[in-house]
Amino acid sequence: MAKSTNVYKNVPTTSSIFGKKPGAVTEPQPLESHGPARVIAIVNQKGGVGKTTSTINLGASLAEVGRRVLVVDLDPQGALSVGLGVPLHELETTIFDLMLNPEAPYSEALIKTSVPGLDLIPSNQDLSGADLKLADVIGREQILKEVLAQAVGDYDFILIDCQPTLGLLTVNALTAANSVIVPLQCEHFALRGVAHLHQIIEKAQQRLNPQLKIEGILATMYDSRTLHSKEVLNRICEAFPNGVFETVIARTVRFPDTTVAGEPITTFAPSSDGAYAYRRLARELIEKGALV
Repeated sequence: MAKSTNVYKNVPTTSSIFGKKPGAVTEPQPLESHGPARVIAIVNQKGGVGKTTSTINLGASLAEVGRRVLVVDLDPQGALSVGLGVPLHELETTIFDLMLNPEAPYSEALIKTSVPGLDLIPSNQDLSGADLKLADVIGREQILKEVLAQAVGDYDFILIDCQPTLGLLTVNALTAANSVIVPLQCEHFALRGVAHLHQIIEKAQQRLNPQLKIEGILATMYDSRTLHSKEVLNRICEAFPNGVFETVIARTVRFPDTTVAGEPITTFAPSSDGAYAYRRLARELIEKGALV
């Protein structure tokens, strides 16, 4: 029987911020086998909202509890790859190469990270040529789905870190994914593009991927010292009732430090509030899947 734990009591949640009792956090049961993976696109057309940070640290937190996780860098800037300690100039095969040749084994681009159970398909600036290279390909919106079809049976979660635009690469991610996580910075201007993003997701559902759903809105960069952060979070919860993760990711200087170190916060600063926040998010995500 799964056990609940109180080690996440210092992690801000939507309930605790608004004076309610947070829900219990259940420790996941170990798995006897792996796959098929839940494919989740981490999407927001606004940059600097915590997409890459969330992909790295959610992936590492899922791996900590015995889930096999593949993270896919779908941004030509390669921030996900750099954040996991991969030197971009040394890459021989990337997600771009796999998309140009979807029948090639995905293992040709696979990199084992320093976190057991967490693997990476990297990216670099070559991916910026995807729109041009794939312009004449029939079914170009389906190419990433073809690539990842090989990997679905090997993993429990596949997390796709999307670039901060809504172009062909992001459309590929929405077509390949079962669901979407939308990191949303707790600042006023971050709210402005959410309605447009929601429309894009709905169009992807209608035209390309009827099974696609929004896994949840993830509030990031929350600053408990400001009333503004609380007001924005309240507006997010009002706009998306039952659609916001209970876990809230607070602003901390630890996250930029982890990028320089090239490792997740769960190994760089394992006892930090940021590490516990992503561990709580991982457990919340696993539990949501178990309830479906």
